[in-house]
Amino acid sequence: MSSRDAAESQRLRDLALLRRVRDRMDREYAQPLDVEALARGVNMSAGHLSRRFKAAYGESPYSYLMTRRIERAMALLRRGDLSVTDVCFAVGCQSLGTFSTRFSELVGMSPSDYKVRSRQEMAGVPSCESKKVTRPVRNPVRNREAPLAGRS
Repeated sequence: MSSRDAAESQRLRDLALLRRVRDRMDREYAQPLDVEALARGVNMSAGHLSRRFKAAYGESPYSYLMTRRIERAMALLRRGDLSVTDVCFAVGCQSLGTFSTRFSELVGMSPSDYKVRSRQEMAGVPSCESKKVTRPVRNPVRNREAPLAGRS
């Protein structure tokens, strides 16, 4: 096996492991996860996992996890039956301040404002339809992988 073939084989193995990490974050977003624990799960160092994840998906594992948590928080806030604090802890965040800051950065408004606006927008919508809308929606950006270096 040539060194080029060996490198390609290793890259494919790494991608499979990175998908396992991403899938775990998607499933266990509400659990206390950190890069070290994720890396241990696939027998990588935390630094190597972070570098490879960012190269493959265009963002760090922490950023991916926080965005996933915010996506789920948006669905819970649209439901309207939980407080912002309850939503914060339900999606696995430990700090209301960090949650609110990250939510505002990603969504463009505070969690409280989002909850109020969602409630206003859903006024008069039958519950069977509102349930469809309040399901968590995957961000289409999540389904793309970062382009390989040297390819357009």
